[in-house]
Amino acid sequence: MPARVTCLSPFDEATVRGLFKGRHEVDVQLVPEPPCQDAVLKAVHEAHLVIADKRHKHRIDRRVLENMRNCQLIQQAAVGFDTIDHRAAAEYGIPVANAAGYNKESVADLTILMILNLLRHAAFLDRDLRKGGWDRTHSGHQLGDLTVGIVGLGNVGATVARRLTGFGSRVIFTDALPREVPGTQPVDLDTLLRQSDVVCIHTPLDVDTERLIDAEAIAKMKPTAVLINAARGPIVDEAALVAALREGRLGGAGLDVFETEPLPADSPLRSLENVFLSPHVGGNTFEAESFLLEVVGANLNRILDGEEPVNIVNGVTRVTAR
Repeated sequence: MPARVTCLSPFDEATVRGLFKGRHEVDVQLVPEPPCQDAVLKAVHEAHLVIADKRHKHRIDRRVLENMRNCQLIQQAAVGFDTIDHRAAAEYGIPVANAAGYNKESVADLTILMILNLLRHAAFLDRDLRKGGWDRTHSGHQLGDLTVGIVGLGNVGATVARRLTGFGSRVIFTDALPREVPGTQPVDLDTLLRQSDVVCIHTPLDVDTERLIDAEAIAKMKPTAVLINAARGPIVDEAALVAALREGRLGGAGLDVFETEPLPADSPLRSLENVFLSPHVGGNTFEAESFLLEVVGANLNRILDGEEPVNIVNGVTRVTAR
């Protein structure tokens, strides 16, 4: 009997079938573009495997989970899994896995790009020169002489840390789990915010990290400090960030993610010169996308091979599953 596979990500049927490399017979069910929650409910009802939405648009909430009858794995085709109620999935005995680390190199590259851009005013100077300017009065900072604080030393955070040690930066970090990268120092969040010239956010979005960087946290940062967020938008209180940038209480920000995506046309962030913006493309490289398909396919095949999946985020295994 073929395994039923429902895909909520924007992959075509051939791509989904290709994940199994001809090793398993599968029936593939795709869903329309979001929003289409009724179609999602119908599509997952009898599915054995569900590929969650890498765009974070189709939500897998308690109502969807209650409707699943045969699900052996929800595989997120991304690192972030905040659009999946993974705690409720655990109640129903459904394992939830993400694609941890697939895009760590790509996101780390963009993080360094944003840091250097802000420290040297690169985007601003480029825009000014194109308008006919020739302003050589701007001075910046050497990254190797600065302290960089990393919030979340997981796959991406650790990759960023290794790049920064190559620049000669002092690297400090905070994480909920014991972590270690040579040349880095663990500190608490308060110390990190107060000591860092650059603060990089690389922690997952969850109930414990939503608005982790709020007005109170920003007030602890140096007025010359730069904030980088390449994780998830709601980790940072955007209104508090805008206020600090406007009032000169923060030196700048590099943002690849936002509270609302796409970023609204009237967002005040669009008008601030000390902000570098990119449209949630940190993981968008040809290499990362190719590796993503490998990671997702390998985990789906593990289930059909009778093996334990990896990168489980809700503590449910084949042993504990319903």
